[in-house]
Amino acid sequence: MIKPDCRYFNGEKPCKFKRLCEGCEHYSPMGFRILILKLAAMGDVLRTTAILEPLKKRYPASHITWVVDAASYDLLKKNKYIDRLMAFHSDLRLQLEVEAFDLALSLDKDPRSAALAMLVNAREKKGFGLSSYGNIFPLNPESQYAFDLGIDDDLKFKRNRKSYQEIIFEAIGLPYNREPYVLEVDSESDEYALEVLKRSGVRDGSLLVGICPGAGPLFANKSWTVEGYAALIDSLGRLDGVQAILLGGTAETGRNARIKSLVRAPVLDAGNHHSIAQFSAIIRRCGLVVCGDTLPMHLAIGHGRHVLAIFGPTCPQEIDLYDRGEIVMSSIECAPCYKRTCDIIEHCMVQVPAELICEKAQRIIETRLR
Repeated sequence: MIKPDCRYFNGEKPCKFKRLCEGCEHYSPMGFRILILKLAAMGDVLRTTAILEPLKKRYPASHITWVVDAASYDLLKKNKYIDRLMAFHSDLRLQLEVEAFDLALSLDKDPRSAALAMLVNAREKKGFGLSSYGNIFPLNPESQYAFDLGIDDDLKFKRNRKSYQEIIFEAIGLPYNREPYVLEVDSESDEYALEVLKRSGVRDGSLLVGICPGAGPLFANKSWTVEGYAALIDSLGRLDGVQAILLGGTAETGRNARIKSLVRAPVLDAGNHHSIAQFSAIIRRCGLVVCGDTLPMHLAIGHGRHVLAIFGPTCPQEIDLYDRGEIVMSSIECAPCYKRTCDIIEHCMVQVPAELICEKAQRIIETRLR
């Protein structure tokens, strides 16, 4: 007798236990089926993982399917709470329209996932859908606050004091107790990170400070100045047992090279050609990460590292460092603004003084990491 409701049943090839259904001791019915639609961006995908353990506690026999953009797939592929991870593509709707879910959580204010939420067969839907006018709207009353944040600048920039996680928990009707991200590192990526750091010159027993100067091409003005990072590295070079290492992706190659040309103290460079999983494993080996409001910040939070985060155009109140580190917000009057480009020469990130960041970094190292 075939048991298609088993979480291990595939239908086109043997299950991982290589057993037929009849008499199989591994039979585990899917139970309460949950669909999570959270496609992008990478940092938001990571902090949304905080909902997973509470969902499993509320629905102990549940089966969770998570649909995510291919770029973020590797961040979730080892997540122990996700029963099925699917990369988003245009034909995916054909499969999901056939399936039935008990609960669909649409957590992107994005037409792709919001439209998919309207098409799937689910007894209950929460989060965001797409109207017949092509606009995003809240699917349930609890999602109204999260929706309002997107259309009310005064609420988002000035009045809101809730973190992203608290907002998402509220939207889906879960109590929030500062649950952490869920981020795993596979053994191959961990070994890769150890080898890269060894090759880069990391000494055994040293306190490694990850310097992440980039912000990606879409929101480049979230980056602090190269001169500021160079001054920070020189300051760290005066601390015994501390090594600074430049981190980033291919987009940061030129920026990191400019910083290296400015520093007087020794600085390591981990290179810029790692996969997301490998980069995550490298971040995990740092004691402190200094960065902007970027993916490295979320990776560091996910791995329980200390973070010194420098903010300008985005909202620091939506970030929870879980009492591990500090956020420095630019004091310029127009911040935050969420503008991706800025015409002001002395813009918000330029106005964050290097002396302040050096002082904060040293204080974290001396009081929390020694």
